[in-house]
Amino acid sequence: MITLYHCRDARSFRALWALEELGLPYALKVLPFPPRARVEGYRYINPLGTIPLLIDGDARMTESSAIPHYLATRYGPSPLAVGVEEPGYAAYLNFLLMGEATLTFPQTIHLRYAVFAPPEARRPEIARDYAEWFGSRLRNAEEMLGPDYAAADRFTMADISVGYAIKLALSVGLEEFVSPTMRAYFDRLAAREGYARAMAAQLA
Repeated sequence: MITLYHCRDARSFRALWALEELGLPYALKVLPFPPRARVEGYRYINPLGTIPLLIDGDARMTESSAIPHYLATRYGPSPLAVGVEEPGYAAYLNFLLMGEATLTFPQTIHLRYAVFAPPEARRPEIARDYAEWFGSRLRNAEEMLGPDYAAADRFTMADISVGYAIKLALSVGLEEFVSPTMRAYFDRLAAREGYARAMAAQLA
């Protein structure tokens, strides 16, 4: 049985969404955020203290952009992954990693200085710089996207990776940086049954 340690609407949502898209059985452990500070003993399970943590037999994974690809290939074949023989393979890998490394990263720094730091340590000017950095990166990503999806002219795990970054922006007050085109892209992803099931699962 696959087990996913998750915090509501956090990066681990990528893994949850992927599990629901694949229809795989799993056990979901929903933790308060941040678990390393609020869940006693969590560091014994995951020394990083972060989420997600996916356990699948002897495999333990903590990277939210890698887990969807692992699931699609480990439990595939699935059209949710792009094969090395397909023309969209490079774009698939690029967007799979871009969702986290390029698009989510500046948002987390923005949140650190705007929300998570104690009031006396908050730095609105730094938070704004990272918000604008995210906006610039999202505009560049928009130019690289396919007409409907990130790669291979179909919904893949790369769309889960990028889609979560947009979901985060819309939920933390950065919607000004989400263009109408990218909002339409996200709405298309969020209309999927797998997304709806993932949203419901984290609230159960």
